[in-house]
Amino acid sequence: MPTRPGTARTAAEFVARLRAVKTWSGLSYRVLQQRARKGGDQLPASTVASALNRVSLPSEEVVAALVRACGGDAVVVAEWVAARRALALLGEAAPATGPSGVVSQPSPGPGDEPSAEYPGAAATPGREGNAGPHPYRLAGRQVTPCLLPPDLPLFVGRDDEISEAFRLLDRDAAGPATLLVTGPAGVGKTAFAVRVGHLLAPRFADGQLYIDLQGFGDEPAEPFTILGAFLRALGVHGGMVPPDLTSRIHLYRTLLAQRRMLIVLDNAATTRQIGDLLPSGERCAAIVTSRATLADLGGRRLPLGVLSTTAGLALLHGMLGRDRTAADPEAARFIVETCGGLPLAVWVAGARLAARPHWPLARVARALADEQRKLDELAVGDVAVRASLELTYRGLPASTQQALQMLSLLPGPDFAAWALAALLDISLSDAETMLDDLIEVHLVEIGPIGATGIRYRLHDLVRLLGRERAEREVPAPTRAAGLDRLAGASRHLTDLAATILSADFQGTAQAEPMSWRLPATDADQLVAEPVAWFDDERRFLIAVVDQGLDGAEVAAATALATALATALMTFFQLGSHFDDWERLHTRALKAALYNGDSGSAAKLHRCLGELTTILDRYPEALVHFEQALLLTDGPDPAYRASATAGLAYVHRLLGQYAEAVRHFEQAIELSRATGNVNCLVYATNGIGVIDLEQGRIEAAGKRFGESLRLSRSTGYRSGEAQTLRCLGQRHRGLGDHRAAADCFRQAASISEELGDRLTATHATCWLGDVLVRQGEHGEGRRLLARSLWAYREFGNVWGEAATLYALAEAQLAAGRPVLARRRAEAAVDLWRQVNSRTWLATALDTLAEAHRLAGDSVAAARIREEAAATRALPDGAHH
Repeated sequence: MPTRPGTARTAAEFVARLRAVKTWSGLSYRVLQQRARKGGDQLPASTVASALNRVSLPSEEVVAALVRACGGDAVVVAEWVAARRALALLGEAAPATGPSGVVSQPSPGPGDEPSAEYPGAAATPGREGNAGPHPYRLAGRQVTPCLLPPDLPLFVGRDDEISEAFRLLDRDAAGPATLLVTGPAGVGKTAFAVRVGHLLAPRFADGQLYIDLQGFGDEPAEPFTILGAFLRALGVHGGMVPPDLTSRIHLYRTLLAQRRMLIVLDNAATTRQIGDLLPSGERCAAIVTSRATLADLGGRRLPLGVLSTTAGLALLHGMLGRDRTAADPEAARFIVETCGGLPLAVWVAGARLAARPHWPLARVARALADEQRKLDELAVGDVAVRASLELTYRGLPASTQQALQMLSLLPGPDFAAWALAALLDISLSDAETMLDDLIEVHLVEIGPIGATGIRYRLHDLVRLLGRERAEREVPAPTRAAGLDRLAGASRHLTDLAATILSADFQGTAQAEPMSWRLPATDADQLVAEPVAWFDDERRFLIAVVDQGLDGAEVAAATALATALATALMTFFQLGSHFDDWERLHTRALKAALYNGDSGSAAKLHRCLGELTTILDRYPEALVHFEQALLLTDGPDPAYRASATAGLAYVHRLLGQYAEAVRHFEQAIELSRATGNVNCLVYATNGIGVIDLEQGRIEAAGKRFGESLRLSRSTGYRSGEAQTLRCLGQRHRGLGDHRAAADCFRQAASISEELGDRLTATHATCWLGDVLVRQGEHGEGRRLLARSLWAYREFGNVWGEAATLYALAEAQLAAGRPVLARRRAEAAVDLWRQVNSRTWLATALDTLAEAHRLAGDSVAAARIREEAAATRALPDGAHH
C-alpha cells in the first residue's frame, strides 16, 4: 500500500511524503502519465516532475491523480486530499526556486490554458490585440515580437543592480544603448537580463528580441542563423530572407532603424559573435550577458557579484521554508557563507536538503566544510560551480554517475529518453528511471514538452562537470561506442518514421545494418506520429549529424553521420526546412568526398539535386544529379533510379523533352528491377506530364491512371497527391473544370495531412485557377492570393510565376486587362529567370491577350510572335 500522508506539518514535508509514494511505486513519470490517463485522470509528466521538485502544495487534482496512479485505493486517496486541504488552510504553500536565485512560478496544471495567440506560451500582459506599428502575423492575428523567456516573479538581492541597469539604459541618451552584464558562471546573468527586459518592455513598444548564443557550449550560435530567425520575427517571410550574411545584416539594421526595440543577447563568448546583432537605431537598446569581460565591446558595463548573506538566506528560505531554516539558523548561515554567496552553489545545497526533508541542515553544512579547499576557489569562476555540483554528483550511484557522464556528450539543447538508452545500451524504461533520479537532484531538468513526450536538458555547468568526469573516467573507446549507438538509433528512428510516411520517390529505406536500434515496440511507439516526432527531434538530429561530422578524419563516424543526414531529407522536404537541408547536406557531402566515400557522396548529390530543383536552381540540380550517377562506385540501384528520375524532371522543366523522356524511361526500368514503386509512380507521371504539355491528352491520361492505381495500392500518399495534381491538369486542359477542382482538392488534402505545405500550395494554386474558370471568381482569386504569399514565403520562383499567370487569367476573366497585363508581365519575367520554356510561351499568350483587350494590337502581335518562336525552339535551346 502506498505511503500515507501522516501528519505533515509543512508543505515541504507533504511534498516529500508524496515523493515517497512515487518512489514506492517504482514507476517513471511517463508510466504514471499513461496509468492516470487509463483511469480517466489528466496527469502530464511535466506536472508531476514540477510538483515533486518544489516545496509548494500541488493542487488537489494532481495529488489525487498521482496517488491513484501509484496504486492508492479510494480511502488512501481521500486521506491525501484531506491532508492537503488541512495544510492549505494553514497557508503553508511556498514558492519554488530555480538555480539562478529566483523564485519561480508553479508549472501549469492540467486545467491551465495557453494563450490563444501563441499556443504553449502565456499571453503577454498589455499586448492583447495590440499589433504595434511594425507587427508580424502569427496564427491569423498580428502581434509584436516578444521573444523574451517568461519572467520570474521574485528576485533575491538584485534591486540595486536593476536600478543601475535602468540608469545605464536611459533612453534619453544619444544613440542606441548597449549594456554588458558580466559575472561568473552561475551568478544569475540570464535571469537578471530577462527580468530587466520585461521591466523595460513598455519603453520598447515595437518588441523585444532574445537569443541564447550558447557562447560557451560546444556549438555557439552563428550570426547568420540568428539573423535569419530575427528577420522572420520582424515579419520577413522565409523566402525573402537574404541568402548571405551581409545582406541579412543590412536588412536587420534597416528594419530596426526606426523602431523602438530591445535586443537581449544572452551567453556571448566573444565580441565577434554579437557585433552583427547589435542594433544601430537610436531608439533601440541591447543587453548582452557574458562570463567573459569582452574588453573590446563598446557600451556600458554592469558586473553582477555574488549574493549578500542576507540575500543568500532569503534564497534558502524560499527553497526550504522559514520554519526549517529558523530551526537551525547557524547552519543555514554557514551554508550560505561557505558557498560564497554564489546563487547556483546555494541552490545546489538547498536542492539536496529539499529532496531530503529528514536531513538536518548541519549535515550539508558539515559536507561543505569538508570541501573548504575547493570552495575557496570561488573567486575563479567555474571552479566554484564545479565544487558545488560535485557535492550532488558524489551522492549518486555509480550507474547514475555514468548516465550523467554520457549525457554530457550529447549535442543540442535538449534530448529525449531514447538518446540515453542508446548511449548506455539500456532499455528505454531504464533510461527513463535514470533520468527521474537525475531530475530529483536537479542535475537534469525537464525541458520543453514535445508533441511526442517529455524532453530533458542539462544546465551548461552540469554538462561541463559531466564531460570532465567522462573524459577522466570513461575510456575513449567506450565514449565513441556510445556515440555510434546514438547515431545508429537516430538513423533507425528517422528511417522508420520516413517509411511510415512514404513521402519520397526514393522509396522506403533499405534494410541496412544499424550500430544500435531500439526494440520494435518502443521504436514504433515513438514515431507513431512521424511528422510530430521529427518536429520534436529536428534540432537534436541535426546536432547529431554535426557532431559526427566534426571528426571528419574518422571515416566510420562520418559514414554514420552522412547516412543520418541522407535519411533526414524526407522531413526537410515535407517541412520546407531548406536552410537546414542545404547546410547539412553540403557539409556531409564534403566529408564524404574527403573520406573517399563515393556511395554516400552519390546519395547526398541526389538529395541536393532535389533541393536545388525545388529552389529553381536548375543548372545546379543538373550537376548534382549527374554527379550522383557518375561517381566511380555509383549509388545502389534504388538511388540510381531516383537520381535518374530527378535528372529527367529538371530536363522537363527546362523544356528539354527528349532528354527528359530518355531519363524517365531509364528510371522506370530501374524502378521495376528494384521494386521501387514510389519512383515508378514519379517517373510515369513525369512522362505523362510531357505528353500533356505536348498535346497528347489521351496518352497522358493512361499514364496518370496507372500512377494513381499504383500509388493507392501501395499507400504512397505523396505519389497519389502528385498524380491527382497531374489528373487535375489533364481535366483542366479538356475544359472539365469541375473534375479538375475535385482532383486538386483531394491532392491538397493529402499534402496537408502529410504536413507538406509546399506541395499543398501547388494544388491550391491550380484549384484557384479552375474555380475562376468555373465562374467562382471571388473564391478563386482568394486561393490564388494565398498561394502567391505561400510561394514567396518558400522562395519558390516557379510556383510564384504559375500563380501570377493564373491571376492574370483571372483578371482577364473579370474584364480587367490592365491588371492582367501587370500579372502576366511578372509571370513572364520569372519564367525567363528559371528558363521554363513551355510555361514561358503560355504566359506570353496571356500577356498578348491582355494587350489586345487593352487596345494595343501592335504589342499583342509582337508578343504572340515571341510565344510562337519560343515554342519552335529545339530542345535545350534558350530564347
